[in-house]
Parts: sequence; C-alpha cells; structure tokens
Amino acid sequence: MANKFYPKGKEKMLRAPQVDWIADTIKAALVSTAYTYSDAHEFFSSASASVVGTPATLSDKTTTDGVFDADDVAYAALAAGSTIKALLIYKDTGVASTSPLLGYLDAITGFPMATSGGDVIIPWSNGVAKIFSL
Repeated sequence: MANKFYPKGKEKMLRAPQVDWIADTIKAALVSTAYTYSDAHEFFSSASASVVGTPATLSDKTTTDGVFDADDVAYAALAAGSTIKALLIYKDTGVASTSPLLGYLDAITGFPMATSGGDVIIPWSNGVAKIFSL
C-alpha cells in the first residue's frame, strides 16, 4: 500500500473547524502487522488494539504553503517482539472512539520493522513534502 489519507479523515479536514492542524492535539501512532487498513475506519479505536508503544504528540507543527511538518517523533524502548508496519496520524480528542484517523503512512524507510527493546525515531522528510503536502 502507499501513504494515504483516510476518507472520513479527509472529510473532517475539509469541514472547518473539525481539524485544526496547529491548535488540535495531533498524534502519531505506530501500528503492528495486526492492523489492516480500511477506508471504512474513522476513529482511532479501529486501530488502538494494534498500537505499538505510546502514541507521540506532534510538536512545533507548521502548515506553510500547504505543507504540514512537525518535529521528528521518538518512541522509547519499544518491547521486543512486534513488527511495525505503519504509522497513523490522528487528532486526539482524549477518547479513542471520537479521535479521527487522518493519515496512514507505510512508505517509511525501514518499515516494516521488528522491535528489539530499543528506541525508534521517525525522522520526517526534509524534502519539500515534509510529513505531507496538499
């Protein structure tokens, strides 16, 4: 598969003020091979059982010229035994069943990746598209 936006997430992004990339808490969650992407998935609760580690809150977010960027994310000491296959971007409302899924990223260098008890750092692209570009 390739990186993509969730259809219901796209709908929310286009309907102000449902997603404010700067003001809202936007998180990135690693998911294992147990998660299967579906266009029908709308909320984080659809994927939360497959999350590896603790989702990271994106900081120093920017939306310049239609390009979304933030600081790189780090996940500390992920327990050995999982295989990470993708990263999900979602708006965290504090409740998984109301936190909309926005993006599915699996075209990340090194994915799929086996966890070994060490840290995992996701460096966003330094190219023109950064995390994503509209």
